[in-house]
Amino acid sequence: MTETKSRKRLGFFTRLLDDATAGVRYRLAAEQIAQAERFGFDSAWVAQHHFHADEGGLPAPLVFLAHVAAQTSRIRLGTGVITLPLENPIRVAEDTAVLDLLSRGRLEIGFGTGGTPSSFTAFGLESAERGEIFARHLKVVLDAWAGRELAGGDRLYPAAPDLVDRVWQATFSVGGGERAGRAGDGLMLSRTQPRPADRLDASLADLQNPIIDTYLEALPVGRAPRILGSRSLFVADSRAEALRFAEAGLRRGAERLIAAGHKVEGDTLADLIRAFDVHVGTADDVIESLAADRTLDRVTDLVFQVHSVDPPHALILRSIELIASKVAPALDWVPERPAETRRIGAVG
Repeated sequence: MTETKSRKRLGFFTRLLDDATAGVRYRLAAEQIAQAERFGFDSAWVAQHHFHADEGGLPAPLVFLAHVAAQTSRIRLGTGVITLPLENPIRVAEDTAVLDLLSRGRLEIGFGTGGTPSSFTAFGLESAERGEIFARHLKVVLDAWAGRELAGGDRLYPAAPDLVDRVWQATFSVGGGERAGRAGDGLMLSRTQPRPADRLDASLADLQNPIIDTYLEALPVGRAPRILGSRSLFVADSRAEALRFAEAGLRRGAERLIAAGHKVEGDTLADLIRAFDVHVGTADDVIESLAADRTLDRVTDLVFQVHSVDPPHALILRSIELIASKVAPALDWVPERPAETRRIGAVG
């Protein structure tokens, strides 16, 4: 598969990690997505996490996106990701079909095999079997959307054949890239990922470009590539302000990883920024650091999140504004329409 240049799409991703109660988190995330729409972002994405508030307290992403769909009109709404092995695949097919109709065709569906092993235990499943369960559930969802006959003879109502072409698969591995490509699905690349023990100094591009290579090779002839590159990005009006919040957020993240038995290389702020693959500072700072990321030239969708910095809500709104007005245009993004508001001199 030959790579072709096309208009890059700009996305905002939230793990709903604001320092607030669950209900307030949901309200603030909805406001952040509305801000992204105002400033011309093409898509907004949320993740599903069961049980663990520090990872992102949203077990029901489709319910949340239905709420957001009623408050927005243009921005595409995506799941990054639904943990498919933990879901009833018929219910996923039904809920996504209804949500896509309510949002007037704006839904994008990212699926993943899942993370925390204890979550599988709570659902009465074995984490070791996640790959097999994922493949089985994905087939049921695709059959249902396409209107094919299901076990027992019934067919999905409402059918949603268009969703078959809006599936994304998240992966850390070359094998996952091949699976997504062979299926003709979109490829979702993470904001960071573990380094192999023998390649601790590898850049994110070193790990992700081979995944893209394999994905493109496996993609069916005539199928346009969809490659989403997620990156941690916090833009502020001053470098000192950005680094102050980065120091607090990244140290919290490092402490959680260490408590869970993981190793974090280094202890300085520069070490943590490198370990978490974070781009932080003024617009000029992050344009420079993102320009060094050799993966981003190859993606079709640039998707930015503030995790693991996790600044206050007002500064997230400001970061969204600065990304759309200054950073993304330097990375070849052109909005489809002018922003609804331009308040470059104000916060919030």
